[in-house]
Amino acid sequence: MKPFIVMDIVKKAQKYPNAIHLEIGEPDILPSPKVIEASQKAISNNKFFYTESKGLYELREKISLHYKKFYNVDVNPDRIIVTTGTSTAFLMAYYFAKKIAIADPSYPCYDNFGELENKEIIKINVDKSTNYQITPEHLKNLNFDTLLISAVNNPTGTIYDNKNLKNLASFCKKNNKLLISDELYHGLVYDKEYTTALKFNDNAIIINGFSKFFCMPGFRIGWIIVPDNLIRQTEIIAQNILISAPTLSQYAALEAFDYEYLEQTKNLFKQRRDFLFNELKDIFDISAVDGAFYLWCDISKYKIDSLEFCTKLLEEKQIAITPGIDFGSNNTNKFVRIAYTKNIEELKIAVKKIKEFVKNIKGE
Repeated sequence: MKPFIVMDIVKKAQKYPNAIHLEIGEPDILPSPKVIEASQKAISNNKFFYTESKGLYELREKISLHYKKFYNVDVNPDRIIVTTGTSTAFLMAYYFAKKIAIADPSYPCYDNFGELENKEIIKINVDKSTNYQITPEHLKNLNFDTLLISAVNNPTGTIYDNKNLKNLASFCKKNNKLLISDELYHGLVYDKEYTTALKFNDNAIIINGFSKFFCMPGFRIGWIIVPDNLIRQTEIIAQNILISAPTLSQYAALEAFDYEYLEQTKNLFKQRRDFLFNELKDIFDISAVDGAFYLWCDISKYKIDSLEFCTKLLEEKQIAITPGIDFGSNNTNKFVRIAYTKNIEELKIAVKKIKEFVKNIKGE
């Protein structure tokens, strides 16, 4: 199994007390105060015993209402299983697959989960010509049974537009392929229209969670939505690998759907994106800025590979970012991922140091 390089960089950056961490995909913004209050209340009321394996019904009902409000899609709470983050949700979803097609570049754990469960991972090279989206054209004559898409892609920040999402969903239905849609960064989309894959394919498996948009990473709480015919099998998996998701986190998540607060959070990330993009667009080729909180930056003109670039930037300027090679092998050595998960004052310092760094490279 390949190492998750970004976590190695996090560890290495601990040596530098003044390092600015733009490497890890963890929001620095606190969750809604209602979440904190609910968490404290749950502790006071001794709400730390196991729930049923599918999770608190009240929380599954809240998630169902979220789909109605956000996407105008009806989801029976019985189809929702609350998970320990999204990682266990992927392990559940992979159980129903054999040959899984994914984009390259994409989240490295997609590949590693496949190795863990002895699944075949089929990588599809994508680039800015399709805005880093898989299209039905990519799938023709491809031997696979499951398509996994990142609806807002990590690392590129690309959102699947509604037309292409509909076409992929239709392709999977027509050809009897399982569609898994990772929608973890939904909510953090800044300019474009988007929706859930359930809008076009009710048999899709949807994976989402509270760590990004809801700013609750350490609560380790997520969810998976499965078709009716997979409910019982997924519940049995949950009984065995979860028992139940963290109970205190479930009670806290009941108050996470604070839409006024979430809108403020989204706008704050948008301000950061706009600032960072405008500051870096002249030194890097940045093609996708639709959502999440990442810039996918082409550094090829500096004639240095991504790992060396990130290593030297950390050692010389104490700025931690992620090398593109973490996310696949499709020209990823020419890219770095920069997360705008710090306030603008810190981003200003980081930008100044990055510009100094690349100027020195060009001067060599």
